[in-house]
Amino acid sequence: MKPVNLVAAVVVVVVVAGASAGSARAEGVAGVYGVQGAGVASERGCDGCGARIDSGLAGDARIGLRGTATVGGGVSAIVALEAGLQPDHGRADQSGLLFGRQAYVGLTSRSGTISIGRQHNLGYLALTEVGDPFKGGNPGNGGNPIISSRRQVDTSINVYSREVHGVSAGASYGTGARAENGAGNRAWGVSIGFEQGPLTIRAAHQNRNAAPVAPATPMGNNLDAKNAIVAANLRVGSATAYAAYSATRGWGSSPLFNPDNPYSASMASTPSTDSRDVLVGLALPCGATTLLASYVRKNDRNVSNRDTNQIAFGASHTLSRRTDFYASYSRITNRNDAGNPGLRGAGSSTLNLGLRHGF
Repeated sequence: MKPVNLVAAVVVVVVVAGASAGSARAEGVAGVYGVQGAGVASERGCDGCGARIDSGLAGDARIGLRGTATVGGGVSAIVALEAGLQPDHGRADQSGLLFGRQAYVGLTSRSGTISIGRQHNLGYLALTEVGDPFKGGNPGNGGNPIISSRRQVDTSINVYSREVHGVSAGASYGTGARAENGAGNRAWGVSIGFEQGPLTIRAAHQNRNAAPVAPATPMGNNLDAKNAIVAANLRVGSATAYAAYSATRGWGSSPLFNPDNPYSASMASTPSTDSRDVLVGLALPCGATTLLASYVRKNDRNVSNRDTNQIAFGASHTLSRRTDFYASYSRITNRNDAGNPGLRGAGSSTLNLGLRHGF
């Protein structure tokens, strides 16, 4: 079956299920959720760096709608619409998309879940959910040097199995947006996870085939990307140790915030297109305060040898089950102008303080 026909078939199934859910509306559950936060950040090492008020410092600020409804036979319909926000300006994140973080509908049962829409890629989820003590937030998060292709995949079908004896698996296929020249932007991924007692391990591979880019990229190159990652964490007493190893290849494996001047520096920098990345980290609860630390080494295997080292320290102080104060400091050192991801793609060091609330 052709991919387009497969997508159409799944859409029909989900729509029919959604229509059936109308008769079970009284049994459905719907709600609003989100995370909002803002604080003060101070950056150093770039033109225009300094102190400023910013949002989403400890993780993407967001608001979402989600719901479930029983459709019979142990199957439920699910839907989620999640928008990224910038509370300091009230603007939408993710380049202004209405529901830029996630937008999907699907079916779930005891056997697993199938969903279709705009969804996080499996490599990004493995890093943030399993291998990164900062969980994808704060300037010191592992996603700065270790960029697992793009965070979201458009028009994707994701399938997740249920956990059996601690083992679970996932797969995704996305047709992507179609470029003006007719070339596709396809992506597929697979993941497998294991959780037993204090140990959690997840491996994921993401492959993206994109249209050629011009004129900035050398002739014959395109935005194809291959990202593989193995992430793990281990609870030892009250502490949790984290580790991740990633292999990335292709021009699209390390996308830039701005291809013309990605790091807000005086001169544009070229990211690594072939690297091996290692992350180690620690989370240590001390009463209401959790101390965080991580170190990331990006080994660029290109001739240019643009290696990157990032070290980060942070703390989160819990005020309630959903509210906390946070602080973090991160510093990136580079070889041969590797670029400085920093807070918003700028600066070599960042210090931030802020308040976060989930609902």
